[in-house]
Amino acid sequence: MKSFPSVRATVAGSKPAILGGPPAITDEPGDLFDWPIVTDEDIAAVTDVLRNRSMSGTDITKEFEREWAAYNGTAYALGCCNGTAALLAAMWACGVGAGDEIICPGLTYWASAVPALHLGATVHFADIDRETLCIDPNDIEHRISARTRCIVVVHYTGYPADMDAIMAIANRHGVKVIEDNSHAHGSLDKGRMTGTLGHIAAMSMMSGKGFAIGEAGMIVTNDRALYERCIAFGHYERTGLPSNYNVADAQVTDPGLRRFAGAPLGGCKHRMNQTCAAMGRVQLRHFPARVREIQAAMGRFWDLLSDVPGIRPHRPSHPDSSTGACYIARGLYRAEELGGLPCDAFCAAVRAEGFPCGPGGNKPLYTHPLFHEADIFHQGKPTVLAFGQRDVRQQAGSLPVTDSIESIAFSAPWFKHDRAEAIRAYAEAFRKVAEQADAIKARRA
Repeated sequence: MKSFPSVRATVAGSKPAILGGPPAITDEPGDLFDWPIVTDEDIAAVTDVLRNRSMSGTDITKEFEREWAAYNGTAYALGCCNGTAALLAAMWACGVGAGDEIICPGLTYWASAVPALHLGATVHFADIDRETLCIDPNDIEHRISARTRCIVVVHYTGYPADMDAIMAIANRHGVKVIEDNSHAHGSLDKGRMTGTLGHIAAMSMMSGKGFAIGEAGMIVTNDRALYERCIAFGHYERTGLPSNYNVADAQVTDPGLRRFAGAPLGGCKHRMNQTCAAMGRVQLRHFPARVREIQAAMGRFWDLLSDVPGIRPHRPSHPDSSTGACYIARGLYRAEELGGLPCDAFCAAVRAEGFPCGPGGNKPLYTHPLFHEADIFHQGKPTVLAFGQRDVRQQAGSLPVTDSIESIAFSAPWFKHDRAEAIRAYAEAFRKVAEQADAIKARRA
């Protein structure tokens, strides 16, 4: 990765803003962080759908699916109304049902796990790795039981999880791996696209994600059986339908699924709105170039801080791995290198420099009352136990790395454009604070 000159000369002796010095960031960011990048091309594509009144059709969505599958290098892609629907369908396709278990990282957004409860299953949460912030392969295998149907892997903030180790575990035990690729559009794991390494992947494409086209989601897989099960679960119009539908649209060949044609087995409609699909086709044409620019900008920022103690880039070290378009970019914090300055105090000092830095990431999910107390189906007992599951609930403190997230990670700038001078100012903000951590700590005493 290309290196850039240090900003040490710029900040030597400069007092942190929280101690009365001038802030490092004084210019407005402009469009430095704006995302998605929306052009007249996007607007024209969406407007055409509206004018043609084809929002609920499938023709444009199918084109987008073919293009998305080609970009990812998978045989199949299936557009959904959102990422949560995609994850729900993927879980059902993998055989998750009443009384079953899934394994999921304790640090993630709720959509990675909650759909399992609506299938009558329970969630066995595993700890995360301190460097990757992704599920720790060393904390998976002992959680597998005869009822485990799948492992949900989240490539957290775009960082590729250790898929080689995870797939080896899954294959040993005959369980499926679902990649939640919602954070990792365009990310690479040793040259391989994340979302293509497990049995099936589901992802959000909502506004704000690395690939953002509105409220939309996508499923990708190389397994025809899983693909057809996802169609049958939520895409009733593609299953070989009654005469009032286009029978030529039938995409389900499994006789066991076709006998239910015309109604979704999941009892809900998962079709992607074609305004999103139209925007997705435009975005995809520009996406590889935009990912390259994001990676260049993030690389510039972290290279400028490569000699600063206490903070680390949350990015893979393998030369053929990357965080793609990123999402909620994070840095790693090591208080012991900064005289014990707490992460929240470090972040407060960076905020004074002009960047809205905060400690941590998602809150630990495994302690949420939904996974301990909620009686979703009104059965008089928590749903996580209602179908004869073993009790895998865990109390706070059970997943020590997950629980420590607010002391080991912080929010970093998620640049969308590689603008050297602007990025230099943000790097200066972090450097000033880290290099004068002792003075900041003394002020707090």
